[in-house]
Amino acid sequence: MINCLQLTESRMSCAAPKAPAGEEKKTSWPEVVGKSIEEAKEIILKDMPNADIDVLPAGSAMTLDFRTNRVRIIVDTVA
Repeated sequence: MINCLQLTESRMSCAAPKAPAGEEKKTSWPEVVGKSIEEAKEIILKDMPNADIDVLPAGSAMTLDFRTNRVRIIVDTVA
C-alpha cells in the first residue's frame, strides 16, 4: 500500500495504511493542496513528527513496500 498525498488544484489522492487498533493517526492532509512543498512538509510534520516525507513528480516509479511513517507528496504542477 502506498502512503501518498497529491498536491494539485484539480485532484487529490491519498491512500495510507491504517494505524493499529486504539492508535489513531492522521493519514491524509487535504489542507495542504495548493501550498508550497515546504509549507506542506511543515504541516505534515506537525501532525506526524516521525514522518519520512518523499516528494515525487506525478507518474514517478514508486516502491510498494509497507512503511507506516512514509508520506509521499506527489507534485504534478509547478507554480
